[in-house]
Amino acid sequence: MDGNGRWAKQRGLPRSEGHKAGSETAKRILDACHARGIRHLTLYTFSRENWSRPKDEVSFLFDLLQSFIKRELGKLVEKSVQLRVLGELEELPFATRQALRLAINKTRGGQSMILNLALNYSGRDEILRACRRLMTDGVSPEEITEEAFSQRLYTAGQPDPDLIIRTSGELRLSNYLLFQAAYSEFYFTDKLWPDFDEAELDIALANYASRQRRFGSTSEQVGTKE
Repeated sequence: MDGNGRWAKQRGLPRSEGHKAGSETAKRILDACHARGIRHLTLYTFSRENWSRPKDEVSFLFDLLQSFIKRELGKLVEKSVQLRVLGELEELPFATRQALRLAINKTRGGQSMILNLALNYSGRDEILRACRRLMTDGVSPEEITEEAFSQRLYTAGQPDPDLIIRTSGELRLSNYLLFQAAYSEFYFTDKLWPDFDEAELDIALANYASRQRRFGSTSEQVGTKE
């Protein structure tokens, strides 16, 4: 969800206003995905690298996240949306951890959709974490399979992402779901995240639907996409 700061700068506003606008976009896109029957949505909310930002901005981001969770929790429960966190929860501020744990517990029974917040997340660290867990679990080299590895990722039990959308003209993965994104389709847009709306989401989804996903097979094997 890139471009909050640039969106604010273009309007002569502090970066905090860009983040506020970005949180409203996150709400609208969550609602739009839910309405379209999308079962899994992951929002890259805060990377481990983001700790290097100014302390006041980091503090504001966590306060904003807490407000967002408290405001939306009832709607998540009502819509049967299950909240999960991808990342190291224990390293977050105490109040943020408490708000997240409450929301995770309250929404645990959600069946219509899973909302993942990639929070204090790093794709490389996730892979290293899975390796350590394999060793801790005493898994022998012969028993290490893709399935065994996947079950030790934050996303265990969920499908790999079909589509990854990146806003604001950035053209890189930025340490995001590195293992899971092996066969994901990508959609890049110059729109800044606060300007990303349902219309742009539908364009991305239509673009995705027009592609032929071969997973190593030939076009003839998978058939021509109508």
